[in-house]
Amino acid sequence: MNIEDLSKELSLVHIQNQTELEQFRIRFLGSKNVLKDLYAALKDIPNEHKRAYGQQVNELKQQAEAIFAASKAALSVSDNQTQKDDLTKPPADPHVGSHHPLSLIRREIIEIFNRIGFVVSEGPEIEDDWHNFSALNFPPEHPARDMQDTFFIEKGEQEWALRTHTSSVQVRVMEQQQPPIRTISPGRVYRNEAISARAHCFFHQVEGLYIDQNVSFADLKQTLLFFAQELFGEQTQIRLRPSYFPFTEPSAEVDVSCSLCAGKGCNVCKYTGWLEIMGCGMVDPNVLESCGIDAEKYSGFAFGMGVERIAQLKYRVTDLRLYSENDLRFLKQFTAGVS
Repeated sequence: MNIEDLSKELSLVHIQNQTELEQFRIRFLGSKNVLKDLYAALKDIPNEHKRAYGQQVNELKQQAEAIFAASKAALSVSDNQTQKDDLTKPPADPHVGSHHPLSLIRREIIEIFNRIGFVVSEGPEIEDDWHNFSALNFPPEHPARDMQDTFFIEKGEQEWALRTHTSSVQVRVMEQQQPPIRTISPGRVYRNEAISARAHCFFHQVEGLYIDQNVSFADLKQTLLFFAQELFGEQTQIRLRPSYFPFTEPSAEVDVSCSLCAGKGCNVCKYTGWLEIMGCGMVDPNVLESCGIDAEKYSGFAFGMGVERIAQLKYRVTDLRLYSENDLRFLKQFTAGVS
């Protein structure tokens, strides 16, 4: 079905009982809902229409969620009025659960990029050398491999490792799909590092990839500016500093203006007025060719950020170990984020 048909169907919905409510939930909000086909079709929409199309689909989803919530509330009131209290029923648990802060940030990042046409891609956490290193311009014995302390796994003759970044997912996407490609890859990654307040042996990343004809560094900068202002506020500014990554050229580190001091300087930003949030760059032509994409015809950009780092900046968390220690005193602070 197309957007117009589903919009008309939603306008005629009238849920009268719990059975109809569940049928509605499965059709529009379930794991295999009808809106997924519309999201999947986004890759075939011309670039100039992607934003408008994405907004229309998101509006349909929001409309369905509103209908479901209102109908559920109305049926609940109706059921309470028609059913007598069961005095043998145990009391409700007064303790409200909460989402993990990393889950809250991950979901917010995904929602922001979804609004501009990026779709989520996922891949395995145990990777072979090709997807984790070689396809990303890490030749054997290349010194860039020393930038990442890796957990290697003995499994037959082939070399396997716990992935050190979710860029491996991007390689799989490029191998299976021709441009245009617009995807983000959230997931857990592993580095053989000592655990401290500022480092951990596992953490979470969200990496993005956009490949099409005539993609420029200006497109990258505008995309990241949009993201920063959506996440940290419309007054946020960004700056890009030259850097090095094996799979992008040119490469840059991205800083955002400190929201606490409005860029004037404070102890959080170490009196610079800026906070580092991610790395980025234009995809190296060698990477495109390794994945079967014509580097003469297509170009693209990539970026990657640590979810823990974003959560630190947004929630002022000073110790990375708090994210994995399951301390209820820490987690309860995020109860308000449950929805």
